[in-house]
Amino acid sequence: MKNQITTIILLSFLLCSVINLSNAQTTQLRTDFYRTTCPNVEALVRGAVANKFRQTFVTAPATLRLFFHDCFIRGCDASVMLASPSNQAEKDHPDNLSLAGDGFDTVVRAKAAVDSNPQCRNRVSCADILALATRDVVNLAGGPSYPVELGRRDGRISTSASVQRNLPGPGFNLDQLRSIFATRGLSQTDLIALSGAHTLGFSHCNRFSNRIYNFRPTSPIDPTLNRQYALQLRQMCPRNVDPRIAINMDPTTPRTFDNAYFINLQQGRGLFTSDQVLFTDSRSRGLVNQFAASNTAFNQAFIQAMTNLGRVGVLTGNQGELRIDCTRPN
Repeated sequence: MKNQITTIILLSFLLCSVINLSNAQTTQLRTDFYRTTCPNVEALVRGAVANKFRQTFVTAPATLRLFFHDCFIRGCDASVMLASPSNQAEKDHPDNLSLAGDGFDTVVRAKAAVDSNPQCRNRVSCADILALATRDVVNLAGGPSYPVELGRRDGRISTSASVQRNLPGPGFNLDQLRSIFATRGLSQTDLIALSGAHTLGFSHCNRFSNRIYNFRPTSPIDPTLNRQYALQLRQMCPRNVDPRIAINMDPTTPRTFDNAYFINLQQGRGLFTSDQVLFTDSRSRGLVNQFAASNTAFNQAFIQAMTNLGRVGVLTGNQGELRIDCTRPN
């Protein structure tokens, strides 16, 4: 019994230590981190991102998804940007191969714009540039603008193995989603708000084809899927089609950051099981309905969720480095 009590105390101490370390790291983030070293960093990043956005709309969903994948795997340290000569980096994992190149290019261009200013050269982390660029693409696509906490350092490690089981899958149920978000300190509200990012972007047929063809022997189409929508998906994704064909995540306003995603869920038009379950599960349906009814409520929750996401696993102070080239460690 004494040993059990000692073990519980030790585990509690370790948990508190981890929480305190995490809090210490995030308190070092602040919106004016570059006030003296690179005071116009936000304008420099915004200009580069706007130029890229004008060239291709894919810039918006690609950058937003890149930020999410980066933060969820090793924390927001831009490790997803690192390349490996042996193709063993995070970006080389099968779950990351679908990350659009325009997201990477957006960060590279924004980094070049920042470094074009002699005062700012090699003073701003790639992780912070990615966080700023993500805010800017959301805003350029019609979403909210919001203050971005800065002061992250760049990680030096990026391995394909670290991706395994660190990203939510398209077939996840609510318990699985809540569990993987909770391990990153994110709440169910954060989960639902961040899922609203699926108002932009696209997926490939092989990520959801089981819902329209092979759900179960007695019901080939997932019954939680709007039947008319399912038949439309079958037309766009016929059997044996190229699995890389892209389908908009939001069938109604795919080029606008808005709350249409939640309205789609109410109508059975969530492309992934992990989308539609937010409405079919009574534990999350209330918030889906709230966001569907109010774009303002969604935007407010999304801002807070992005702030919380941006604090996950950050490196600060003397940790990590300020990468000269975002694609390789110094």
